[in-house]
Amino acid sequence: MKGRTAGWVVTAAGTGVNLALGVLYSWSIFKAAIRQSIEAGGAGAFQWDLTSVNDPYAVCCLVFAFGMIVAGRCQDVFGPRVTTMLGGVLVGAGFLWVSGTTTYGGWVFGFGVLAGTGIAFGYASATPPAMRWFAPNESGKIAGIVVAGFGLASVYIAPLSQYLVSRVGLSTAMKLFGLGFFAVVSALALLLRNPPPEHQVAGVTDSRRRGGLNALVRQRWVEPDLTPGRFLSTGTFWLLWLLYFVGAGAGLMVIGSIAGLAKKSLGANAFAAVALMAVGNAGGRLVAGVVSDRLGRVKTLGIVFVLQALLMVAAVPVTGSAGSGAVLVVLVATFIGFNYGANLALFPTMAKECAGVKNFGVNYGLLFTAWGVGGFVMSKVAERLSASGGSFRASFLLAASLLVAGAVLSLFVTDHKAEQFRRIRADLIREGLAET
Repeated sequence: MKGRTAGWVVTAAGTGVNLALGVLYSWSIFKAAIRQSIEAGGAGAFQWDLTSVNDPYAVCCLVFAFGMIVAGRCQDVFGPRVTTMLGGVLVGAGFLWVSGTTTYGGWVFGFGVLAGTGIAFGYASATPPAMRWFAPNESGKIAGIVVAGFGLASVYIAPLSQYLVSRVGLSTAMKLFGLGFFAVVSALALLLRNPPPEHQVAGVTDSRRRGGLNALVRQRWVEPDLTPGRFLSTGTFWLLWLLYFVGAGAGLMVIGSIAGLAKKSLGANAFAAVALMAVGNAGGRLVAGVVSDRLGRVKTLGIVFVLQALLMVAAVPVTGSAGSGAVLVVLVATFIGFNYGANLALFPTMAKECAGVKNFGVNYGLLFTAWGVGGFVMSKVAERLSASGGSFRASFLLAASLLVAGAVLSLFVTDHKAEQFRRIRADLIREGLAET
């Protein structure tokens, strides 16, 4: 296979890897089973403090994020195939570990550390090879497709988790997931590869193609090439890091608790809210990627933050009232998932355009720590506020305030792709090689 055909195979394989590793977003199903066991008590029950139920998820988010730095380096040096296989082994080991224990420490280690590290290795090696096969003007679309798999995972994992937990118990369900993820991720890893050095990206030489870079622009296009140290020293990195913290943290706060929030309206079918939220999560990644290729990354990010803030405010009366309809709860959750998912397509693309593709694995890994810190902090804050106030009202309003501030800060982010395109176009017009 050559050219775009090979690129699409790699893209499909990366999406498949993320579909397997997106089990993280079904944590609320597992958490509900653990909470039920704690409240029921008895022999073999989970003996945890109720305020600590979310800790394995929070630790997993944190380990996932910081593990992306090491995983990104592994991907840059050894390639996506080896990195992805290692991720499959670690995730499988993590789920097998928790299948044999009910202790708090065992779950923090198995789900939080082992699975979190494995997810990092798989996630870090899914998007970079796919983006390398395609042109800069298609980066948003390709990134959106690959990461959409991670968000879409809960569509099948949530009902499957609910079914397995109810039929065979949490322990056996974790064992089956561990074996399954190991087999699937290892098989898909064989299809991941970087393009050869002589590969020429397609889709940038036809000036008649809508949204494409014409040949003259492509000839003058300069790809950035920042080392991790140089990227860290830029103000752009820290501004993006802060925005990622806000955008990801606000979404993860809801994702980690959606089953509990929906239980008042949906009862035993609360897993449906998790699955539908995943559809929104995946859709947001794909739509934001495509739209940002046309509208620009920064403008798209600002719009996403404003919409997410409005949804957080709307979520206060919807999730706080026992009389709220199931449809309304699911709609709000789905659109929150949509806007959250958009972050996962926009930030890797912005990292590539700011720092280049050569060290993309490490550079995006450094930026991705904001996702982990945001998820850890916001999920812990939400759990504490819920425990003290009995609802998520304060958490939603706090998230909305942070998102509004983020929308304002996004105005100060430079859209490097758009800026370089305008500069080259201006030069071509001045030289008489392009029309105004």
